[in-house]
Amino acid sequence: MKIILAQPRGFCAGVNRAIKIVESAIEKYTPPVYVLHEIVHNTYVINRLSENGAIFVEQLEDIPPNTITIFSAHGVSKAVVRQATDMGLKIIDATCPLVTKVHHQAQRYWKQGYDIVIIGHAGHPEVEGTLGRIEGKATVISTPEEVADIPISSHERIAYVTQTTLSIDDTKEIITALKERFPVIKGPELKDICYATQSRQNAVRKLANRIDILLVVGSVNSSNSNRLREAGEHQGLPAYLIDNADMMDMSWFTPDSTVGITAGASAPEVLVKDVVNRLKAKFNAEVEDMDGPRELMKFKLPPLPDYENSNSNA
Repeated sequence: MKIILAQPRGFCAGVNRAIKIVESAIEKYTPPVYVLHEIVHNTYVINRLSENGAIFVEQLEDIPPNTITIFSAHGVSKAVVRQATDMGLKIIDATCPLVTKVHHQAQRYWKQGYDIVIIGHAGHPEVEGTLGRIEGKATVISTPEEVADIPISSHERIAYVTQTTLSIDDTKEIITALKERFPVIKGPELKDICYATQSRQNAVRKLANRIDILLVVGSVNSSNSNRLREAGEHQGLPAYLIDNADMMDMSWFTPDSTVGITAGASAPEVLVKDVVNRLKAKFNAEVEDMDGPRELMKFKLPPLPDYENSNSNA
């Protein structure tokens, strides 16, 4: 067996930043600290942070007043910010700067009087946060077929923004359909999709003709991990999304398989190593690192406020 590791793979700058914010908050303030939604969509990361003093909740009402509260990397709506402030919660915002950029794009279009289309998955925390950053209505679509049903009468003032973790292929088709129906539509170029999403998908495409099977390390609720699996399938590969090494089925492989392994932007490298070690032990596999660009982008950590966690015994 041969294993080829995709490059780049795993944690992106926004995920690194968000996790470090939670870790720093746990260290600076007396645990527990509360996090609204999963800080990133990865089971291993959530379990590890929970063991160290983070409590993840799905609604603000589950957070005691006057308590350290962190917003996840996916961003939140203005209404959530207002509610948290009214509750007296001590807010720390871990929204990925690239998601914040999408928020600003949507707000700018809305202020200029455009009807807005959000390309993304309805109900995803990032999409919900973007919807809640504009005062007017917006339409969420996730397929080219939905373009025909957009309830917008004006073809002159329409703009779109995108969820950062979508497949480039899918996004391209939707944008093409939008431009066919609304020739004057405004919106970002494909290059403005999250760099981590794009670079990881490009690596899968580059790797595809060298491998027999693709493993994507990532959690089932991770949008960008699912898109990596789809990218492999689009190349004609059997592709599997696995949360960890225990989820592998050894019947997927033969002793002479060439296995490509990548990881979603929220999946830590330790999980990739576990998968590699399991395959090496079973099949005496050789491991090769694929040639590819090293990601150098880093996002600066925000200074943590001088809060006291007055609910340290919660």
